[in-house]
Parts: sequence; C-alpha cells; structure tokens
Amino acid sequence: MNKVKKVAICPGSFDPVTNGHLDIIHRAAELFDEVIVLVLTNTSKTPVFTKEERVQLIERATADLPQVTVESFDGLLADYAKEKQAVAIVKGLRAMSDFEYEFQMALTNRKLYPEAETVFLTTKEEHMYLSSSLVRQVAGLGGDISDFVPACIVPDIFNKIGKGVK
Repeated sequence: MNKVKKVAICPGSFDPVTNGHLDIIHRAAELFDEVIVLVLTNTSKTPVFTKEERVQLIERATADLPQVTVESFDGLLADYAKEKQAVAIVKGLRAMSDFEYEFQMALTNRKLYPEAETVFLTTKEEHMYLSSSLVRQVAGLGGDISDFVPACIVPDIFNKIGKGVK
C-alpha cells in the first residue's frame, strides 16, 4: 500500500529568514514528510529583499534538510495549499500578540481550504524576541547579527542593508 505524503507549508515573508524561522522549519520537517517553505507577498509590508532573493537565502539556510523545498507564490495561501494537497499550514508563535492575528488567519484558511489544519509551534525561548525587522534594523546600523540569522546569509544581509560584515 502506498503511503500518502503528508505535506506541510511554512508560509511567511522571511525578509530575511531568521534563526527563529529556521527553528520552526526544522521542527516542521520532523513532523511532516515534506515541508514547503513558502515566500508570500504581504501587501502591508515593503520587503527589502526581492522574493527571488528570499527564496535563495532560505534554500541556502535549509540545504541540510532534503525534505524541505522553497517556493514563492502570489495569491491566497489556501489556494496554494489546495494545489499542493497540503495537510497542514505551520505557523510559529513568539508571543500572545502573534496569536490573535494568526488565529484569524487560521480560521480564514480553514474556511477556504478545510483539508489543511493550521499547526502552531511556539518558538524556543532564545528566539522569542527575534524578528526580521529587528535583524534589518541591527544590520542597518552595523550591529552584529550573527546570533540572529544563519551564518551562510550574514554577508548577503550586510551587502543589501548593512554597514559592513560583522
């Protein structure tokens, strides 16, 4: 009997990907057969990195995870999940302030595509404060971001927004 692959999607803007994002992606990879990290356009944000750059940064940061692929998409997450026959949408939560928005999105996605459950993973304590906007701010002021993002993308971040590699 053929086992159906359990596909999960980890959506986000990832501008840039952080160690907090990677923690959630690694943990999702332990729970599901295939994980698609999906770079989406958030119309309320103006990204620093292009969608293509974000995809490339995540691909490099997840190169050690063969069950993880990285794609981008313009449109409704529920439509993409349906297209990929995903069983789950994995979201990371840092604090209660994240929950209200994410819960609203989970209910909307369930209405649009009930076949996929939203799974919330809480971030590890050492990443609770971490956000892409914090990384951009510290890098823009020339600060050390080596504890915030994978080492393989630090130069890319400083080349794009920083004052030199730290």
